[in-house]
Amino acid sequence: MAKSKNHCSCLDTVKPVRDALDVINGKWKLPIIISVGVGNERFTDIQESIAGLTPKVLAKELRNLEQHQLIKRIVIDDYPVKICYKLEPYADTLTPIIYALKDWGTNHKNKIFTKSVDLNT
Repeated sequence: MAKSKNHCSCLDTVKPVRDALDVINGKWKLPIIISVGVGNERFTDIQESIAGLTPKVLAKELRNLEQHQLIKRIVIDDYPVKICYKLEPYADTLTPIIYALKDWGTNHKNKIFTKSVDLNT
């Protein structure tokens, strides 16, 4: 019986984590969210702030993030038409996750680098 309970308990955690990763997974989504969050609103500004990001991929990822209500596309009816991207308030829920990933990544890099330095001495 305990085995069954552990199985259910694991699924209760794994399923929502997979759902979250389906939204933010990939090479470009979090960098785009971060770029827009720090003030890059124009398509070209976003693209230039993320090395290696092509216009085709950026357009696809922006549409996907818009579908998930994390980014809003704003069309300013002017001449010429101006398009800006802003974070939706819902995207603020990712802020603690982004900072936790940043801290973990920094700590992990330090741990691995320190371990490899220790092995070489």
